Amino acid sequence: MKSHTEYLTFNIPSKMAFQNITPQVAAAVGKSGIREGLVLVNAMHITASVFINDDERGLHHDFAAWLEHLAPFDPSTERYHHNRTGEDNADAHLKRQVMGREVVVAVTKGRLDFGPWEQIFYGEFDGHRPKRVLVKVIGE
Repeated sequence: MKSHTEYLTFNIPSKMAFQNITPQVAAAVGKSGIREGLVLVNAMHITASVFINDDERGLHHDFAAWLEHLAPFDPSTERYHHNRTGEDNADAHLKRQVMGREVVVAVTKGRLDFGPWEQIFYGEFDGHRPKRVLVKVIGE
């Protein structure tokens, strides 16, 4: 079995955003030379996410509104105990928990093997600094 590892770095200029990273993941799969296997894609920061869904702007707006409703940004220490540690990003930790840490996608004949409309996204919930995403391809 072979493996190939790459790290993607993102520095999102806003607090929350969603970025389609399917092309970067597909490129890593291509570079790996692996024809049959799996690719793991995971956010290496606890205030960011990797998930699979449709690349549709209205849906991304709905995700952001829904997440903000579930865990609104509030830097005060009254709403979130985590902010009592000197941080102001408790909401970002909660948003990440809902959207997930990683995805695993099958690699078939050297390509990502998706269902209809599926794409891989990086979700940022506490932007303004560089963060990494691990792409690990394993197989034959």
